[in-house]
Amino acid sequence: METLYTATVSNIGGREGDVKSLDGILELDLKRPVEMHGTGGAANPEMLFAAAYSACYNGALMAVAERRKVILPQHAVEVSISYNKDGNNSFLSGKITVKAPGMDHDELQQLAETAHAVCPYSKAIKGNMEMAIEVLV
Repeated sequence: METLYTATVSNIGGREGDVKSLDGILELDLKRPVEMHGTGGAANPEMLFAAAYSACYNGALMAVAERRKVILPQHAVEVSISYNKDGNNSFLSGKITVKAPGMDHDELQQLAETAHAVCPYSKAIKGNMEMAIEVLV
């Protein structure tokens, strides 16, 4: 195995604190969302996870399309991450929505499923978190 890059981010204060990357590029205040009895108005862990996942997944989607020589039109990838509670247990679930107007639905569905199989974030959550995939054309 060859490590190509390692990101290191520290947190002080948990969900009501801040995160800072070791290299100083990322620095954000965190606030618990209003829906979780917080003040809102700042980033939260689910938002950060969704942002990172959407970028990684979209990169995988574009790479899969390129390998298959499929023209992927102007498109967007939305990732939703939900914080759920079942009694005393907390867990995450999510949804990936790929929007590519004008593209064939079945072809986009195949690309989306393949991207989910190769995306490093998708691999990391496999078997640990429910993640639905939806395509809109």
